[in-house]
Amino acid sequence: MKYTDLQDKSLAELEALLKEKRLEIFTLRVKLKTMQLTNTAELRAAKKDVARVQTAITAAKQK
Repeated sequence: MKYTDLQDKSLAELEALLKEKRLEIFTLRVKLKTMQLTNTAELRAAKKDVARVQTAITAAKQK
């Protein structure tokens, strides 16, 4: 996911995406603790996606 893809989304869409990504992080953490996660880089990528979405939400609120 790139920031440029998030710029044209509405605030409601961004907040829904943020909720979805946070749920994804939760499931990845559970998989990590139960030794079911084979690619640990997915967790880092999900965290970065959350940060991008939060940045887009902040930018949308300032407009």
